[in-house]
Amino acid sequence: MKKGNIDSTLKKLTRSHGIPNIVLALLLVIYVLTTMCVTKSAQSKGFITLSGARIPIPLFTGVFSSLSNICIIFLVVFFRKPGFIAALAIILCYQMPAMTIAIAVRHNFTAVSGIFSTIFTIISITIIYMNNNRIEKYQERIRNQAVTDGLTALPNRFACSELMNSLIKKGEPFAVVSADLNNFKSINDTMGHEVGNVILIEIANRWKHLADSQATGTIDFVSRTGGDEYYLVIKGFNTEKDAENTIAAYAEELERKITISNCDYFLTASFGYALFPADADNTGTLFSYADAAMHERKRQGSGNKTLHFTPNLIKTEQVLEIERKIRTALDNDTILFNLQPQYYMSHKLRGFEILARMKDADGSFIRPIDFIPVAEKTGLIDQIDSCVFRKAACFIGKLIKDTDSDIILCTNVSVMHLMKNNFIEELQEIVQESGLAPSHFEVEITESIMIESAEKALKCINEIKKMGIKIAIDDFGTGYSSLSYLNKFPADMLKIDKSFIDVMNSSESSRQYVATIISIGHVLNLDVISEGVETEDQLETLKTIGCDYIQGYLWGRPLPPEEAEKLVKASLKS
Repeated sequence: MKKGNIDSTLKKLTRSHGIPNIVLALLLVIYVLTTMCVTKSAQSKGFITLSGARIPIPLFTGVFSSLSNICIIFLVVFFRKPGFIAALAIILCYQMPAMTIAIAVRHNFTAVSGIFSTIFTIISITIIYMNNNRIEKYQERIRNQAVTDGLTALPNRFACSELMNSLIKKGEPFAVVSADLNNFKSINDTMGHEVGNVILIEIANRWKHLADSQATGTIDFVSRTGGDEYYLVIKGFNTEKDAENTIAAYAEELERKITISNCDYFLTASFGYALFPADADNTGTLFSYADAAMHERKRQGSGNKTLHFTPNLIKTEQVLEIERKIRTALDNDTILFNLQPQYYMSHKLRGFEILARMKDADGSFIRPIDFIPVAEKTGLIDQIDSCVFRKAACFIGKLIKDTDSDIILCTNVSVMHLMKNNFIEELQEIVQESGLAPSHFEVEITESIMIESAEKALKCINEIKKMGIKIAIDDFGTGYSSLSYLNKFPADMLKIDKSFIDVMNSSESSRQYVATIISIGHVLNLDVISEGVETEDQLETLKTIGCDYIQGYLWGRPLPPEEAEKLVKASLKS
């Protein structure tokens, strides 16, 4: 690698494609031909007849001379400095001497106009050349601004992307490394941004010198994308270990003491990298993968300074991103709800279950299967529960008041939410705000709570029952609760999980399992509702084995509030 590798790479990336050399050859051929025509026409005594008029051939000398001068101008326009030098050489070494000889020796005074025309051409190409120089310098400045970082003069993300794209087109393996300084914000906060900028410039100079010095044994390209974030593109390595050794060299260079105004600073960075073509085959994905590895490395906080991307890191990044979206939606009060109908077996509307919904920044919905587990993992699920329960309760409260319908509103409450000390107070507030009678509410809990916190859960559920609110045990059969616990809980409803309904008609044993759950519920004086009913044969089986209610796509998909209102009004008419 030559010294100045980064600068030379930048020039290659920003170099504009010139006019093909064949154009140069073509212009020279046309020039030679027109020059020969100038000589022949000037010496000719003949005539050309056009529309009955006889025109002396020497009159065409100016035409051919102009054509040759146009070729000279095109040389300068298309080929800049080389074209200008070639044009001047042709004019001064051939064209002007030839015309001077024609006048002085042959007394061919028709060449006088050619001399003035040639002088005009010299002036023209000089003006064009000087103007092109100014334009080219301006364009070069603009190109430099487009591909370099204003603070450090390192290449920026765009230049890094262009390099990666060119390597991908050539199929040349490389590693892209995402590097982020650790705790750099504290320097800016305590010492000021001016000191921070000096440090960033010093780091850039060190890394640029290292890249240009070929000390790492690989071909490196360093860029800064803003703040304290840098990218390295490494090629020319034989093994992944070679690439990691190169990254280690940059880490070591960074960790050398930086002294500014008699103050010493010691910095470290988190490095994550991805490989082409092993990890991804496009620039955007490679950037994302390298960033994911770097963020995970930063999250770990200790150990190896470098982390190679692995697919499981995508999940970590997605969890963090979804968590940010949930928090934003909660802060902006943009958590939405849908209502899924529940029906008696006679197809009479019983009520609705509340389902949380959330939109992305672009207006598209984020799937519940994506955001609900993240909300549970991050402890945000209780806030989502409260938000949708409050909104849906107020909506149904107004709807019942307007229509005098007798429907139930069911809400699923997480174990974490139920175990909160203020859950009962929160529930009382929602009942009061909505104007709904407690008998119109149903709280669904999962059977796992009976094992995890049976005593506390039982106390809380008894309080809910005292308020007059119904209790449903959700996803019954999927957990590990015993009948002794079930018998102690003052529940009103069992909900059979969709997974049992899906296979219910696949075998007699599956059918008997669902029938047994229904029988247990009835023995304990509980109503039973089946979730996920999607086909007519499932409905017929559930009727046969005595299910009380159903919920599922067969009779009702989740509805936005306005559609749920239409359904309630239509059910009253029918």
